[in-house]
Amino acid sequence: MTVLDGIVDGVREDLAARRARIGDRDIASRAADAAPALPFLPRAAGSFGVISEVKRASPSAGALADIPDPADLAREYAAGGAAAISVLTEERRFHGSLDDLDAVRAAVDVPLLRKDFVVTEYQIHEARAHGADLVLLIVAALSAAQLAEYHELVTALGMTALVEAHTPEEVAAAAAIDAPLIGVNTRNLKDLTVDTARFAPLAELCPAGSTLVAESGVKSLHEVEDYARAGADLALVGEVLVTGGAPRRNVADFTAAGTAIRRAAGTAAAQA
Repeated sequence: MTVLDGIVDGVREDLAARRARIGDRDIASRAADAAPALPFLPRAAGSFGVISEVKRASPSAGALADIPDPADLAREYAAGGAAAISVLTEERRFHGSLDDLDAVRAAVDVPLLRKDFVVTEYQIHEARAHGADLVLLIVAALSAAQLAEYHELVTALGMTALVEAHTPEEVAAAAAIDAPLIGVNTRNLKDLTVDTARFAPLAELCPAGSTLVAESGVKSLHEVEDYARAGADLALVGEVLVTGGAPRRNVADFTAAGTAIRRAAGTAAAQA
């Protein structure tokens, strides 16, 4: 059993308990009644953004930060210019919750990503009911049919799907459903190792015109700049933001560094 398999098993158990309290029809009704989702795409050409993460723990690093008030952290992210805020809602390995998503939604008006391990349509309706504007769909956790169906549902509910891939085959699966927002995760979901050098070759396989998110491995400006040079339009950043002590400044610095690289690349392309 891989690490991903173990996480998904726990997600299914926790989901069953929530589903027993709020049934499928009720959660779909709540999603339909929610305020419209905030748009995330398209993004301006040459821009670079940071998806800043509310992240208490991870399977690879263990406990990261207590985050007693996720709303306060979200406000710092928003003040730093975050393109979106990712809220971990998986309970067992990441110590997140839908309560965190609710708190952040009430505090900021930037797009919110519900980051979890989506394995049922229920979770997509649940995300919308709690104010999410984006939903993570992990190719490795879904069949081809599920990926297509869930992507369609996310879109129908007015949200944007971040379709995550970490192998050439998974990039091809994202391309097959015309995913406009593709996350290239440099973490191997089977053993949790990270190699930022994985991003560039996978980014080259992504369809032209898709918006690319570099996931995992950002520890400093260096990784952000490397990702931007390799074609990333955004970087999803968690650990260094919650442990670095200056979330607002770090988000602003990462955004500026990536934007400078992307603008320079655009100028060079125009002059070629």
